[in-house]
Amino acid sequence: QVQLVESGGGLAQTGGSLRLSCAAPGLSFKSYAMGWFRQAPGKAREFVAAIRRLGPTFYADSVKGRFTISRDNVEKRASLQMNSLKPEDTAVYYCAASPRDPSYASAYADPSSYSYWGQGTQVTVSS
Repeated sequence: QVQLVESGGGLAQTGGSLRLSCAAPGLSFKSYAMGWFRQAPGKAREFVAAIRRLGPTFYADSVKGRFTISRDNVEKRASLQMNSLKPEDTAVYYCAASPRDPSYASAYADPSSYSYWGQGTQVTVSS
């Protein structure tokens, strides 16, 4: 059974940093694109970042230049380095795995493209 397990969430101050990690030990990791989404209270789940199988990345405009997504195919792990955090980054963050690997960004922003999801990790940024 495939499970994605996020870790690294917590409390940070405005301008601070956090690093999220997503472990996928049961996944044929190299065959999947990985994405991060987030959901704030009362809001819809929104795309944050994605990384294709061989490394090209996509970012939401709201995090571009501040967040960096990466992957380690040996460790079967995806990471999200979050710098210059803002209170509006407060949300539950989810990692997801997609068996599709298209070249256009809109595919990665669509939650229906993803087959597996983690349970989420809370990120809270204080002002």
